[in-house]
Amino acid sequence: MYPILVLSVTGLVTLFLGFLKSKKILLPASLLFVAVAFLSNLIDWNSPGLYFYEMLEASNLSILFTSIILLSAFLIMALSKGFIDDEHAHPAEYFALLQFSLVGAIMMTNFQNLIMLFIGVEILSVSMYILTGSDKRNLRGNEAALKYFLMGAFATGIMLFGIAMLYGANYTFNITDARTLLLQPVTDVRPVFLYVGVTFLLIGLLFKVSAAPFHFWTPDVYEGAPTIFTTFMSTVVKTAGFAAIYRILEVSFSPMYNFWWVMVVTMAILSLFISNITAVSQNSFKRMLAFSSISHAGYMLLAVVGLNNKSGDSIVFYSLAYALATISAFGVLMVVSKDRLVDGRPNENIAVLNGLSKKSPFLAAVLAISMLSLAGIPLTAGFWGKFYVFADAASRGHIWVLVIAIAMSAVGIYYYFKPIIAAYMKDGEGDNIQLSSFYKIILGFTTAGSILLGLFPDLVRELL
Repeated sequence: MYPILVLSVTGLVTLFLGFLKSKKILLPASLLFVAVAFLSNLIDWNSPGLYFYEMLEASNLSILFTSIILLSAFLIMALSKGFIDDEHAHPAEYFALLQFSLVGAIMMTNFQNLIMLFIGVEILSVSMYILTGSDKRNLRGNEAALKYFLMGAFATGIMLFGIAMLYGANYTFNITDARTLLLQPVTDVRPVFLYVGVTFLLIGLLFKVSAAPFHFWTPDVYEGAPTIFTTFMSTVVKTAGFAAIYRILEVSFSPMYNFWWVMVVTMAILSLFISNITAVSQNSFKRMLAFSSISHAGYMLLAVVGLNNKSGDSIVFYSLAYALATISAFGVLMVVSKDRLVDGRPNENIAVLNGLSKKSPFLAAVLAISMLSLAGIPLTAGFWGKFYVFADAASRGHIWVLVIAIAMSAVGIYYYFKPIIAAYMKDGEGDNIQLSSFYKIILGFTTAGSILLGLFPDLVRELL
């Protein structure tokens, strides 16, 4: 629980640093704060325990989820220099909000009490609403922020109603006690509250991870938000959301598997169909990755459907593989698009990647490996991520679901290769792209991580 304390304090410190005349200290200070939070997170390794009046729990699994969240945040912040150099930007506020949002994300991975889950979701969500519309000159971003806020508010209300129903059924917000009560004989009234509560709680959480049919906000918000915050949204928010979904279903509601697995598998199939079919026709790189995010939500739901003692490991590995590839892809887009303006904002179409291999072989290689990993091609982390979630679904006998998932993976290969073809097989305009050494290190790290986990997947799986 130490990262929560660290980031709560450092978020306030970051706001005060904003009063300094020079803004150059904000980025290194924020990176240092997140690094300290990451190290403090490891203190509880192999030392499980309850904190804050038994409302939060630290376990090795929650520590791994928190580590992925903090690592993703560190890498994304490290790529943010180009955005905060804008004269209209407010870097102190941005970095403080990112640190506060991490507090909410960590609460979602460690909650032992449904009230803490709700607070975590709200801290994370409110920060994202603000950051989505942070570029006031961008009307599309303002529209995206309003759309995200309105739909997110409805989803939060539904989730809160579900929590109320669960309290009415179990008379407790503690998720472990709720499981104990599920194993006891009940009256005719409690199951009604229970089923409604589980359904509404899942709807609220599935909205956060952009699973169909609660995905309609995703393409517009991803496209309208500044790319740096889109990257944060598609990695940190998704990891926290799936950590919460897995935790609540595994700890509390695994005895009700026969009730909720039909709903979850239906949403997984919808996510795979809608996202992959729609992504094929996209010309915007960000919208393509938005539908990609929806499809990966579907794949990760397969691990939940195949709930077993290895499902947590599978979601951890998939989250890390997806985060590394996504940060690489958006990192390349930020560099390539920043000087190619259309109507005053960066050109984010796939065509902007044309001829990238000639202008920057390094960026082209980073892009290619990230796309291959997202597509699940062997020797990348994405291949093993899909393999593990498919294996989890197969362990429950859901072979028919795997047939659909594999078919949709084949569709995904088509649109993931579009950026690679643009970078290597098409001619583009513009001069050679110059990168700072620090930017190269960050993108080199994410790319090497995708390859390393593709070659040695047990590096993560054996931690639990």
